[in-house]
Amino acid sequence: IFINGEINDDISALVCAQLLSLESDNPDKEISLYINSPGGVVTSGFAIYDTMQYISCPVSTVCMGFAASMGSFLLMAGTPGRRISLPNATILLHQPLGGFQGQASDIQRHAERIGRTKRHMAELYAQHCGRSYEEVERTLDRDHFMTAREAQSWGIVDHVFDTRKKAA
Repeated sequence: IFINGEINDDISALVCAQLLSLESDNPDKEISLYINSPGGVVTSGFAIYDTMQYISCPVSTVCMGFAASMGSFLLMAGTPGRRISLPNATILLHQPLGGFQGQASDIQRHAERIGRTKRHMAELYAQHCGRSYEEVERTLDRDHFMTAREAQSWGIVDHVFDTRKKAA
């Protein structure tokens, strides 16, 4: 399965359908999810994340090129031991983005919601990457670019491979 480009509702629906279909075909076979994405809509990404966690198949994630924002979130959500980056990839972590307009009370509600989303994402990064919540929160506070090796040290990926043979 490939996520190439922005993560939106259309891509999310397609990826979720592919994950469920491949699980239906063979519930024990590993699924590979290749990511080259600048990120996208948080709710669309959460749909993919939840489906990855829901299915019985192991899901290997592979960063090719760029995994930013929700792209990096999905990269770290792969099955432990099966999260991979190619050596020249770039990984970007940051807090969720939002822009709102309208009545002051509505803007306040949106700000509270994005704050809850930020905290929830920090909890999940901490869980999957083996980092403290506080460290994740500090890291997500501003754009944080990583090389493949830095992402490996941080716990976003488990391996950096330059050939498929090394991955086997």
